[in-house]
Amino acid sequence: MAISFMMDGKEVVVEEGKTLLEVARENGVDIPTICFHEATTANALCRICVVEVEGMRMLQPACIVRAANQMKVQTRSEKVIRARKTILEMLVSTMDLSEAPEIQKMMKEYGADSNRFPNAERRESAIKDDNPMFVRDYSKCLLCWRCVQVCADDAQYTFAINFEGRGFETQIGTFFDSPIPETSCVLCGQCVAVCPTGALKPKREFLLEQGMSPQEIGILNSGRKKRK
Repeated sequence: MAISFMMDGKEVVVEEGKTLLEVARENGVDIPTICFHEATTANALCRICVVEVEGMRMLQPACIVRAANQMKVQTRSEKVIRARKTILEMLVSTMDLSEAPEIQKMMKEYGADSNRFPNAERRESAIKDDNPMFVRDYSKCLLCWRCVQVCADDAQYTFAINFEGRGFETQIGTFFDSPIPETSCVLCGQCVAVCPTGALKPKREFLLEQGMSPQEIGILNSGRKKRK
């Protein structure tokens, strides 16, 4: 059944059941996303996609809220812009986003001040290099949940990683903090592919950044294969 509603002052007619994010993208309206990914289930964790819906007190996450008949939506109201800007400023104040180009682009677009919260506690984590395929740097992790979802029932059904800890101490990890080779991980690389910040990085890319040459990496990999 088709429904009609207003988005940014323009009437939109769509099939019932679509989210506001889907409708926006179909109509050329840009709504930023971070935790959302086409290959994973939307969970509205980061809230960067919030929009203003008339009659609702709180801003609504466009990735999960479905369009309704006669709804009136604003995707770039003053309240929306301020919320997105603050979210970006909070993220950059607590973690390393130096390898998240899409988020850096958002910060410029919304005029986010990377020094707005100078006393915020930053996430610090030693790099975990425990397998031949990728490294984990959780100081860059913003807990978007993409990697957990593709490892679980959104794609791989491996369930090798999940959330651990509480509050600010929450992070992605393996059961009992086991090394990746000791988990159910099959080294498929899907978690690396959906990571938006570089918290998960291919081992070869990491070694090249550390100054190793392709030849040295080849020798290193050959040694690993012989040990197997």
